[in-house]
Amino acid sequence: MLIYLKKIREHLGGRGGQLKPHRRLLLSLPVAALLFVAGTTRAYSAPKTVLVLGDSLSAEYGLSRGSGWVALLEQRLAAQKLGAAIVNASVSGETTSGGRTRLPALLKRHRPDIVVIELGANDGLRGLPVAAAEANLQAMSAEAKGAGAEVLLVGMRLPPNYGSAYADKFFAMYGKLSRQLKAPLVPFMLDGVADKTQLFQADRLHPTAEAHPIILANIWPQLLPLLKAR
Repeated sequence: MLIYLKKIREHLGGRGGQLKPHRRLLLSLPVAALLFVAGTTRAYSAPKTVLVLGDSLSAEYGLSRGSGWVALLEQRLAAQKLGAAIVNASVSGETTSGGRTRLPALLKRHRPDIVVIELGANDGLRGLPVAAAEANLQAMSAEAKGAGAEVLLVGMRLPPNYGSAYADKFFAMYGKLSRQLKAPLVPFMLDGVADKTQLFQADRLHPTAEAHPIILANIWPQLLPLLKAR
């Protein structure tokens, strides 16, 4: 580096290496920049991309645009000056099978740093085999990690009328996957919402806009460390 700078000085100022006044500024700018980079201990970090792969609970079903938890997340990130781009790839009615089919193209297109997988509710509501949902979630998580992304799993509980055996197995699936994959988990997306009928739309399945700040509050503590990680 010193030899390189000496040659530049000789080129601008002559063999004696004395800079001519009108050329001094020209050299000082790149030198200052080099010294700044060399003396900087924190590397520049580009804004992260967060891909949300979910169903109607993340797709603002029955809500005004901008009132769902994903939109509220974008607002919070902006308010806290946390650089992140949010890609909401959620589709109402989506199952784990559908998400697994769509994920490869989404990873290729958006190259996310974090993938939030909020799927499984529709599998459960249709009474599909828990083992199949588990296999799909595991495959999606592995594929996202293989693409260099961190994974956040978002868990769900089923209404009690689906039978305790099936509902318990379904809920336990998320914790099992979280441990196996060493991925953070939001245990229950609708914690603080599910037991309040006034926070649901007329279909009794989809939360109202008033419920979505609570949903974000459930997800935020697990998502924030991933956003701040280098």
